[in-house]
Amino acid sequence: MGTMGGIIDTVSAFHPLHPLLGLVKTNGKLVMVGAPDKPLELPAFSVINGRKMVAGSGGGGMKETQEMIDFAAEHNITADIEVIPMDYANTAMERLVKADVRYRFVIDIANTLKAAYN
Repeated sequence: MGTMGGIIDTVSAFHPLHPLLGLVKTNGKLVMVGAPDKPLELPAFSVINGRKMVAGSGGGGMKETQEMIDFAAEHNITADIEVIPMDYANTAMERLVKADVRYRFVIDIANTLKAAYN
């Protein structure tokens, strides 16, 4: 909690922002690039209390994203990724600084949260 300098939220479905803002440290940023079809609730106290910033970047909506995924599948274009648990995120950042990364890191939030509540 409160340790991430920034999070890029790529989720294009309705989801709560409060858990993500809880991960962002003081003066950190949450950047939204996903485009949910319903408005998201922004918990103002979480933003104000931690001097956090929420920003967005319009890289395309659901239709454009689906077209890109379909194109990639049709042409066998894949991404090499390294799936990591949330508690490995700081180590992943250290590896980025050392240029010790071959693949894009993807944080497995679902299994991390599932393990925390079991």
